[in-house]
Amino acid sequence: MLTQTTEQKYQEVLQVAENLYRQDPDWVTFFREVLGIEGAARKAFPSFDALAAFEQSEEFDKIQKMLVKLREKRVAADAESEPTRVITVRLPKSMHEYLRTEAHDLRTSMNKLCISKLLQVIGEEMIPNERTGGSTSASSTPKPTTSVNSGMVAGRVTAPQSGSPAIAGSVYGTPSPQPQPHAPPFKPAQSRF
Repeated sequence: MLTQTTEQKYQEVLQVAENLYRQDPDWVTFFREVLGIEGAARKAFPSFDALAAFEQSEEFDKIQKMLVKLREKRVAADAESEPTRVITVRLPKSMHEYLRTEAHDLRTSMNKLCISKLLQVIGEEMIPNERTGGSTSASSTPKPTTSVNSGMVAGRVTAPQSGSPAIAGSVYGTPSPQPQPHAPPFKPAQSRF
């Protein structure tokens, strides 16, 4: 059960979000001011447990919905409000193919899909703890994976290698200077047309 002080903090963060939302900012500014490192939520809930509890609240759900609406309205303004950063995520080929298919089915880019997934809250129990894992060590041989740079990264989609298909709706930025594996042609599981 929430204390009156905690409930009041939830409402205060929601009020900050609603006030900012009414100003019609781009989604990056909204995220930074409300949910970012220096945002209202982090200031109100500095501890991991308090922030995690807030992320399960009805108020947080309302903030997430505002964020989605802002992302729908503003595409071109994103780069103007804040510089972008690129991350490379190594993932199994089967997961990469799944993301490509999901993006195609949703008629969006992998970049937008991955940003949407990154904005969702996951519980700590859903993140593997590397320290308690079995025989995995830093010196063990890594398993083959597909670099996300071959088609997308969270925060920005990079140019595919020559011969790779472009996914409808993708915006391509500067290609990675490192050679990337050639991605096979995209084939959806079922035709949507």
